[in-house]
Order: sequence, then structure tokens, then C-alpha cells
Amino acid sequence: MKNKIALITGITGQDGSYLAELLLKKKYKVHGIIRKSSSFNTKRIDHLYIDPHNKTNFFLHYGDLTDSNSIYNLIYKIKPNEIYNLGAQSHVGVSFENPEYTAEVSGIGTLRVLEAIRFLKMKNVRFYQASTSELFGEKYNQKTFNEQSKFHPKSPYGVAKLYSYWITSVYREAYGLFACNGILFNHESPRRGETFVTRKITRFLTRRKLGLNEKLYLGNLNAKRDWGHAKDYVEMQWRILQQRKPEDYVIATGETHTVREFINAAGKLLNMKIYWSGKGLKETGYIYEDSRKKIIIKIDKKYFRPNEVDYLRGSTKKAQKKLNFKPKYSFLGLVKDMVNKDLFLAQEELDKKY
Repeated sequence: MKNKIALITGITGQDGSYLAELLLKKKYKVHGIIRKSSSFNTKRIDHLYIDPHNKTNFFLHYGDLTDSNSIYNLIYKIKPNEIYNLGAQSHVGVSFENPEYTAEVSGIGTLRVLEAIRFLKMKNVRFYQASTSELFGEKYNQKTFNEQSKFHPKSPYGVAKLYSYWITSVYREAYGLFACNGILFNHESPRRGETFVTRKITRFLTRRKLGLNEKLYLGNLNAKRDWGHAKDYVEMQWRILQQRKPEDYVIATGETHTVREFINAAGKLLNMKIYWSGKGLKETGYIYEDSRKKIIIKIDKKYFRPNEVDYLRGSTKKAQKKLNFKPKYSFLGLVKDMVNKDLFLAQEELDKKY
């Protein structure tokens, strides 16, 4: 039996790297698209790479979701059985600063992949579109969001992803493609980018524990999110494409925590008791060192989004029933995994200094 062939856009990201690992363990031949640049941005997948002159099931190709020709040529050349479109400008805050680029990559980029599949008449290929809980935006008196919930994105990123969601659905219905959306709620890991709030928190607190940092500036501490582990979620991405019929799925844990709760959980793992005082922009987080009060967390209004999303919580019912979704990581397990890795990295940095 031949190895299945998978093509992953966004392979250098958090999800792409975990998905590549998973598929390689399942004996896939894995092809990833990376953008050409003057510096390497492959640290999350460097451990997977083997010189193609040697025997390997892992291959990297230059390409870009903003370039139709490169996408078309790669799909024609690779002839994948499965395509996972994970590539995007995925930072919500940045999407307000770069809305056009966000739309071009996170929205129209999806169309370019689907058009290549259609034009090449590759009806047997299975396509996964990485969607997001940012599609929902508003609560509308709902405690949880499911596959039938109303969409109301509140950022350029959410709007771009909404286009990707619907164009995937349209191509499924109009052209009979096996095309699916995975509406993934927030999922984190030690491989999360350093500008994302969860990673900012674990990286700061571990470095603060070792005396490498003094203060952390954050935005909305009251935002509630449904946080899972990326390792659990990429397995669901794979399972979505193994089903008999193409459908869309919400992937979530079904529980929410505030940013403040995330901070407290990370601090507790480091034996750092964090106290809070003040409200709004004047709120501060502080600790006691040598019996002295030290403020370590402050609020900066520049980290608030122009359009805040205060609450996101997903329903796990469909994924549990059809995908047998059973997360291996709890909320505290996720925080612990991130803290342990960042503590290791902080210690490495400290050792290099001395």
C-alpha cells in the first residue's frame, strides 16, 4: 500500500509543525510550503528535516498563498491525497494594522488553493480549512458556540476567515469537493508564537522567576477564552479528513478561563503568588520579594483591540460523537506544559549569560 501524501500550508507554524509530526508517525509523505525569505523561519520543524539526498518522507517547497501560480504548480507536482490549509496571518491584533494583507493571505489564499484543486480536476483530494472561533465574535445570549451558531466576526482576521469558511463550503456544494472547515477555538502550546498572550505570559513569568525580566504589559485581563492544547487539536484536523462525508466541526474544550486566571495558574506552578489591585487601565499584578511589594504586571491600552471579543466557549458535542474527541490535556496541563518549556529556555538563556 502506497504512503498517503499530505500537503501542509503554514507548516512552520505551531499547528503545522505538530501536524507534520503526527502525519509522519502515520507513515505519510509530508510536503510543506514555506515562504522564501532572507532568514530561516523553520525552527519548529528543524528536527523533522532530513537532507532530500537521503531517504526521507518530509519535503519542503517554496511557495506563497498570495501567488496563484506557485500554489497551482505545487499541487500539480505533489499530487497530494490531503491538503491542510493552515497558512494565514493569524494574529488578531495585527490584522487591525494590516487588514489588506490579512485578507489576501487568510481569505483569498484559501480560494487560490481551492481553485487549483478545481482546475486540476482533483476531486479525490481531501481539503481541510483551518477556521477559527473568531468567526463568532458575539455571545447572542449563548453559553456555547456550535456548528449552527450565528457568525459575527469583530476583526479583519475574523472577516478574512469567514470568507475562507464560506468559500470552502461553496466549493464543497458546487463542485463536489471533499472540503471541510475545522472551527478551532484557542489552542496553545510551547510552540505558540511569542507575541500571543498565553506565550507572553509563560515566557515572562519564567524569565521573571530567574531574574531576567521586570515587568509585563498586557491588555484585557477579563477576556474569557476556551483554551486547548494544539497537539490535541491537530489530531482532530486529521480525523476530520478521515470521515466518510465532508462536514464542518467545532473543536473546543467546553470550558472558559480569563487571561487573569491563566496568569494565576502559571504563577502558581512557579510558586509565585500574584496579587491584584486596581481596576481597568489602573489594574496591576504584584508579588512580594524579600517582604517588599513589587509590581510585575501593568495594563497598556495599546494591547486592547479596537473591537474586543470578551467571551468565547465552544461546544464539543459533535466532535465527541463523530470524531471521538477526548482531549489529553486539561487547562492546567496545557499551562504546565508551556511553563515547563519556557522555564527550560529561560534557564538556558541564563546559563549562556554566565
